[in-house]
Amino acid sequence: MKLFSRVSGSGEPLIILHGLFGMSDNWQTLAKQFADFFEVHLLDHRNHGRSFHDEHFSYKHLSDDLYNYIQYNKLSNVSLIGHSLGGKTVMYFSTEYPQIVRKLVVVDISPKFYPIHHQTIIDGLFAVDNTDLKSRSEADKILSQYINETDVRQFLLKSLYWNEKKKLKFRFNLNAISKNIANVGQQLNQYNRFTKPTLFLKGEKSDYIKDEDEEKIFFHFPDTYIQTISEAGHWLHAEKPNQFYEIVTRFLL
Repeated sequence: MKLFSRVSGSGEPLIILHGLFGMSDNWQTLAKQFADFFEVHLLDHRNHGRSFHDEHFSYKHLSDDLYNYIQYNKLSNVSLIGHSLGGKTVMYFSTEYPQIVRKLVVVDISPKFYPIHHQTIIDGLFAVDNTDLKSRSEADKILSQYINETDVRQFLLKSLYWNEKKKLKFRFNLNAISKNIANVGQQLNQYNRFTKPTLFLKGEKSDYIKDEDEEKIFFHFPDTYIQTISEAGHWLHAEKPNQFYEIVTRFLL
């Protein structure tokens, strides 16, 4: 089964993978900029966006999907950008298939184990999903009972769409993600390493990458540069797109 993709630009391939409950749409503005230098492939993970739905959901499956996409499109010397869930995916992939990857950019996630911390969000999404919605504002009102942060709610609600039955539904496969949510926090395999150039970006206001995580990062990715984007949280690419673009372009070129 093929992943949905949006391809633009020309040059060496650059693949971008979004985070949990996101989709390729979230990256379109940055992709247009990167397309000045690269052939950009924006992908939807399985169970997200317009890609296929499947009961299996783990980094092994996401990495296999990426490998199959690269093989199908006959890509080589690929640079990868991954945010959060996508960051863990590109870490897993690059250590399994280092010969395919040229450079790696990991956005606000580390190789460590993360305990389950999405349950309140999932409960809110199920509350929305189980309601016969009349509008997006109604969905936001329901979700606000579970999630205080307006920007987080707006991010999640971007995946709502009107289906063929004229119903508002999420594009992501909430059931499959919920059943496999423990896999999302999985740490990178103990001895997996990628020795080519790697950039880890973290948001100053985010706690996904802490100072004590750096030893683990350098063990798995010894040729790493870690940089903080000031006044940014977990969605640093959306909060500080210009700074993100400049740092990443400089690294990739």
